[in-house]
Amino acid sequence: MAKNNRRGCHISTRGGYRAAAERAYALGCGSFQYFPKNPRGLGLKHFDRIDAARCLEFCREHNIASIAHSAYPSNLASPDEGVRMRTASSLLNDLDIAESCGSLGVVVHFGAYKERDPLTGYKLMIATLDYITERWQGSCRLLIENMAGNHGFMGMTLEELVQIRSLCREPDKIGFCIDSCHLFASGVWDGGLEPSWAQSPAGLAAREHVKALHINGSVYASGSRRDRHALLGEGELELSGIGWLLRHFPDIPAVLETAPGADGTHLGQLLQMKAEEEGRG
Repeated sequence: MAKNNRRGCHISTRGGYRAAAERAYALGCGSFQYFPKNPRGLGLKHFDRIDAARCLEFCREHNIASIAHSAYPSNLASPDEGVRMRTASSLLNDLDIAESCGSLGVVVHFGAYKERDPLTGYKLMIATLDYITERWQGSCRLLIENMAGNHGFMGMTLEELVQIRSLCREPDKIGFCIDSCHLFASGVWDGGLEPSWAQSPAGLAAREHVKALHINGSVYASGSRRDRHALLGEGELELSGIGWLLRHFPDIPAVLETAPGADGTHLGQLLQMKAEEEGRG
């Protein structure tokens, strides 16, 4: 598979950030995603800046784009102030690591809020984003990811992404990551090739700020609000839809978050992505 095509997969950082970049390159990836630190907690990491600089150098040399993914307990809209502040500190740490590695952004899930007044949840999310962006001066962006709906109603629609960004004090520090499985499972998209959301005002506004894609199949049907990724070509989301999504967001880093194939790698799925994008599927 040709390198530098902005298509890739999630890569382990075992051995360091530079080692992750080298593994991505060896697989033929033009982009990759990684966890800047342990994804299971909100603790801060004192990282090896020399290793991060070597990652940046390698990616520049080989024209590879990278994105970081924040820790899973992150919740920008938590009703618990302590959780929000730990989330903010963790994300600032992630941004520092990602910037040092030359990454374009840090993906963070849209906030979850399950109390009575949904407006309060949105306000808390905006306040947390403002807290982070006021303290971050780098070029790496926070990339808010759309949600499938399994953790509540928030973040399923493009209207929400666009509105949250527009209400933040420093929106230029915020972009979007669109997950194909989430878009499908939420019911926003049925996997068709001419979705109404693509030409809607929110869809057009969001497209300008989409900086990364998560390319995943979906085990469950559109509208199920069940977030379980399937290998490409399996599950309910057809490959033709994946191809359309890749063409709708050309030149955007697109990474797989699926399990490896039978050979223990993502090579087969990467080739499927390329074929579908080029209309050869």
